[in-house]
Formats: sequence, C-alpha cells, structure tokens
Amino acid sequence: MKKIFVITGEHSGDIHAGKVVQVLKSSNPDIEIQGIGGDNLKNAGAKIFCDHSNMAGFGLNFKMIVDHLKLETKLCKYILDEYKPDLVLLIDYGTFNLRVAKKLKGHGIKVVHYIPPQVWASRKWRIKKIKKYVDKVLCIFPFEVDLYKSYGIDVHYCGHPLVKQLPPKADKNIFFEKYNLDINRPLVSIFPGSRPLELNYLAGTFIKAAKKLQKLHPELQFCISHAPNLSDDIFTKYIKDTDFKVIKGDNHALLSVSDSLILASGTVALEASIYQTPMIISYKGPWLLYIIYLLVRCIKYVSLPNIVTQKEIVPELIQAKFSIDNICYETEKNLYNKIHRENYITELGNVKELLSDKYSAQEVANCILDMLK
Repeated sequence: MKKIFVITGEHSGDIHAGKVVQVLKSSNPDIEIQGIGGDNLKNAGAKIFCDHSNMAGFGLNFKMIVDHLKLETKLCKYILDEYKPDLVLLIDYGTFNLRVAKKLKGHGIKVVHYIPPQVWASRKWRIKKIKKYVDKVLCIFPFEVDLYKSYGIDVHYCGHPLVKQLPPKADKNIFFEKYNLDINRPLVSIFPGSRPLELNYLAGTFIKAAKKLQKLHPELQFCISHAPNLSDDIFTKYIKDTDFKVIKGDNHALLSVSDSLILASGTVALEASIYQTPMIISYKGPWLLYIIYLLVRCIKYVSLPNIVTQKEIVPELIQAKFSIDNICYETEKNLYNKIHRENYITELGNVKELLSDKYSAQEVANCILDMLK
C-alpha cells in the first residue's frame, strides 16, 4: 500500500488539498493519506496529523515562529520515524514547507511541491532551495514553467485550481433576497483580509471610505466579507464601528454579485477577475515590512490579475497611495464611468483566457501516481 503525507498551512491550501485527495481516493481507494490541514482534507478521506488553524500568520510574531519550529521538529520526526510515506505533497506555505523538504532530503521520500513559492515575485534565491530539496514542482501559472526549467527543475504546469474550483456566479436576485439587499441599488463589497494584522491596518480605512462613498452616493449599499478562518471575536473587534451588513461563508457569491469591490491583496483578486467584477486593490502594512518587500521583490505589480496580464488592469493603492480619497475615487470610476467600467470588465475577461482550463487537482493526482509507480 502506497502512503502519502500532505502539508498545508492555510485555508486555501486545505481546499486545494481536499480536491487532490478526492481525485486520488476515487481511483485508488486503498491509498493511505495523512496530513496537516483542515476540514477539506479530512472530509476527502485523509487522516489529520495536526489541524492547521493556528499556523496561518503574518509578520514578525515571535510566538508564531517558535510554534512553527516546534511543529516542524515534531512533524519531521513522525514522517521519518513512524509514518514513512512514499511521497510528501507540499501545498503552498513556502517557508515552512521548504524547511520540511530540507529535513526529508536523503531519506528516500519523494517530495512534490504544488503551488510553489512565488520566486518570480520576490526572494528569487529560494529557487535554489527548491532545486536542492524538491523532486518535482507542480506550478499553477504558465509563465512559471520556463523559469523552473531554466534552473533544471522537474516542473509540470497543472493549471490554476480556481479556474475549475470556483463556483459559478450566484443568482443575484436570490442572493439579494437572502441577505435582504435592495436589488435596485448598487452593491459595493469590502474584503478586508483574512489575517488580524491585515484587519488592523486596512479595515478602519476601508470602512471610512465606504461611509464617505455612502454620504456622497446615498443609493449605494455595502457589505463586508468575514473571512471564514477568523473568529467572530477577532473580526468584530475591527468592524464594530459600522452597521454595514456582514456576510460570512458566502464570499464567492458575494464577489460575483457585487458591482464593485474594495479588496486586500491576495488570491481574492484573481477570484474577482474570473467573475469579471471591477475592483480595487488597496493594502498597507508596517513600513519596515514594506521596505523589506521593496528590496526583495522581482516584479512591478502586486495583484495577480495585473501579474498574469503584465499590465495594470486593477488599480493598486499600496502603502503611500492607501487613503480614503484614493479608494473613493477609484470606486466611483468603477461604478459611474461607463466607458471605464465596460473596458475594465472586458480586460478582466482576458485574465481567465490566459489561465489554462486544465483541472488542476486531476493534473496533480496524475503526477503523484506516476511518481509512485
């Protein structure tokens, strides 16, 4: 019996892991799979070694670093001394996963990295670690293939998982009725991030901008997305000064039915582009981390739609440009400048066309099964 261990670190990775395990189990029900993940991985049929709910972090948090080091030691000991899998599948979460890959090297365990670190965006030197410690890279953007091949790394392009996994657009009438929204009024939705530090830096300004927009345009209505990984206590701490409607657990539908979006940077921008919903990316963090980012970045853009198309489709209001006035100005353009809006929606349609229509989870499963033969 073949054995696989899967390592994720965040909610999105758990979703992707669940899809891959579903495909593996459907054709190979006897395959044994354990891993670090959440409900998606568990429900797909994997035995959970450790829940990853406390792993997601951002910034220079000493306790988080210590906890990760302890987990790394415990995990590697279990993999090498007890479970002894044939293959370890790393999904995203590059810093932690590359450290684990280093410790597994030389022990006869194949290591595969699905959704590898974005070395094309920053800290390009990490590609040398990938070459040294990872047996095969399964990438999700077409432009990554040539980069990895140029370093002699075994790479396979699987297509982006969102293309097949993203739910279809919600029925706007049903959604608005469900949440008691007015179908005749434009909807602007706020996605302030999925980490406490993001909420701390972004939520207040997003809400102030929304209140200003509402004052200038009384016909507008607003919703705030509650990231599923954040507890109610943490989330309400940062959005308590507003009576805007909060929606939790229906984020994809909210993305698809909104007229414009105010987003923190991240995968959500790519999701919005597939739905062709106009948006702005607005982000601010500690200046020290931003300066470090400027020193290590390798690309011009921040948001994935702009990176994929290699041009600024989505307005990026980052750090010094992060302000109430700028957020209001760009949102008004998305809503009320008809020519701009039509062109914007057309440009967003090009993003999906540039991504493959491959079923990413199936591609990953096929590669894993080939390596296990």
